[in-house]
Amino acid sequence: MSRRTEHAQASRAPHGSALSGGQGDLRILARARRLIGVRFRPQGRSAETGLDCIGLAAAALRATDVPRDYALRGGSAARLAEGLAAAGLRPVKSGRPGDLLVMAAGAGQLHLGIFTGDGLIHADAGLRRVVERPGEPPWPVLSIWRMKWRH
Repeated sequence: MSRRTEHAQASRAPHGSALSGGQGDLRILARARRLIGVRFRPQGRSAETGLDCIGLAAAALRATDVPRDYALRGGSAARLAEGLAAAGLRPVKSGRPGDLLVMAAGAGQLHLGIFTGDGLIHADAGLRRVVERPGEPPWPVLSIWRMKWRH
């Protein structure tokens, strides 16, 4: 996969979905797109050495003081929600480009991605790099978070 996504193949979320296109925070989205191609590294916090999904979200959102002491499996949704709120995000009912998606990637495994409006950017452990994936997220979206200063 190249660093660029083939947007012509991207599909919009179905009508009635909590994810939609529309106006979003293009600065967050641009920062996330600049990280496409960075290698995946569990608990990675630097584009130079590698990122995981939390490291990608922190870089795109410009969050500081991001924890490293979390389990790769069996993560607590409540603990994650507390951390997101402390980082200046708030839960919202529908997604816009630049919003943070919290997904259930497997039994007891949470995953984060940046919503693009027609897909998501995430740190893919299987592909071993940050990628942009067109279309609906492949995992159930548990919650959507937005920076508090956004309307």
